[in-house]
Order: sequence, then structure tokens, then C-alpha cells
Amino acid sequence: MSSPRVRRPPAEARRQILEAAASLLAEGGVAAVQVRAVAARIGMTDAGVTHHFGNREELLTQLLRHGGRTLRAALEDVLKTWLDRGADLGELVRSLETFYRGGYGELAVALHTAGWRDPGSGMLDPVVDALQRLRPPGSSVDDTRHAVAALHHAMATEALYGAAFRRSAGLDGEAADDPSTHVRWWTRQLHLALDIEPARS
Repeated sequence: MSSPRVRRPPAEARRQILEAAASLLAEGGVAAVQVRAVAARIGMTDAGVTHHFGNREELLTQLLRHGGRTLRAALEDVLKTWLDRGADLGELVRSLETFYRGGYGELAVALHTAGWRDPGSGMLDPVVDALQRLRPPGSSVDDTRHAVAALHHAMATEALYGAAFRRSAGLDGEAADDPSTHVRWWTRQLHLALDIEPARS
């Protein structure tokens, strides 16, 4: 059942459309993010959604950008007190994995396949900066950026391909199906690659 239709200021309408699209993405993947479904969810006409975003492809592109802003804000919140809480790398890895499990990994792959390219927003710069502070003096910031990029790539595709890729390497049962095992593995790799001591509990 849809909500009654109301006039909204443009910025508010765009925000509500993106939030509805994000919710549909988390529930049913990219295929669920249809103009009609978004419109019905917030009590708007299909024409209202296309007025703000042009077409479904642009809506998906803007949804990915919205997701990037959401991820950056969430990571900045985590990082505000992260060093004081013992700088647990597992917390950062789990934050990325949880975000992409909400459908953004699938969306990123779908848009990339369709030809969309992000010009480079530096969305994970706060993570690079935080990790660089934990590394031995004189450590290469480019090495830190490569490690964060590799982690980002892995977590973005985890929800889509993780279990299948692990099975292709000979893992089976829980070792293949449970992403938490792989998340812990990635956390250990960050410690090793960046020469960061594990947090003490």
C-alpha cells in the first residue's frame, strides 16, 4: 500500500527517493530498484521520480554515489574514536563488508558493467589516513592505499562472489559459506601487509 502523495521540496524529494532506492537495493538487489517501486514506496508518481533523476540508469548512478557518501560518513564516525578504542582493524573490515552486503557491491558491479566509471572521489581517504598513522614511521602511503584498495575490492565483491570463489579454491562447508571467516582472514592480511600490531583486548 503506497503513502498518500504530497508535494516535497526538491532536495527532500531527492533524499527520499535515494533512501527508498537504497532500501529496495538492500531487500532485493539491483533488479528491485525500479522507478515504479521507488515511487510507490514514497507515495510519488513514476513521473515524479524521473523528474528528479531522469531515468533508472541515472537513479542507479546517483544511488551508488549516495552509497559512497553514506559509507564515507559511517567510516568517519567509526574513525572519530577508533584509535582511542584500540584501533581494531577487524572493525573497519566488518564495516566495509556490512555496507556492501546491503546491495552496493552488486550495484557497483552492475554500473561498471554498463560502462559507468567513478572519476575517483577518494571516499576511503579517511581510512588510508587512519591506517597510515598506525604504521611504522617512514612507511609508504602508496602501500597503504594499495592495501585499502585491495580490501575495498574484496569486500565489494564478497556478497556476490565470496562463497563461490572460496569453493573454487577448495574450501567447503562453513569455511566457504561463512563470510566472517574471510573477513577475519582479510583483517590478518592488513596487519601483515601494513606492519600494524593487532589490537590488544
